[in-house]
Amino acid sequence: MADGLNKCMLLGNLGADPELKVTPGGQAVLKLRLATTESYLDKSQTRQERSEWHRITIWGKRGEGLAKILSKGDRIFVEGRIQTSTYEKDGEKRYSTEIVANNVILCGGRKRDAGGDSQRDSVPPTAPSDPTPAPAGGDDEIPF
Repeated sequence: MADGLNKCMLLGNLGADPELKVTPGGQAVLKLRLATTESYLDKSQTRQERSEWHRITIWGKRGEGLAKILSKGDRIFVEGRIQTSTYEKDGEKRYSTEIVANNVILCGGRKRDAGGDSQRDSVPPTAPSDPTPAPAGGDDEIPF
């Protein structure tokens, strides 16, 4: 049987400043909240907008580097995989879905200097030999 494909690509704006944490094992993990917005015409031909919020996780040195340059409102392109974790809270089974990013590109969607020029930068993908394990237990171990 062939392998499956789990790939997600998102283009949106950060809804909050990034949160950099370190696991008990010393692994850096960066958490982002990304809003993607779509525009459509409703039945009365009035332009409407709808936003969807996504939780993004970036592991390791890439996360540490991005934590230094990203801030609320930045427009970024994220490429990664969808991951759902389960955990128990107050005796109830809960689910947490996030995007584990392996590539992030800064798109320069807002002004970064007095001249009004947009900055565009890219963080290269992690080498295949760099493991990015996800912690077990969902949100309880690494609060977001």
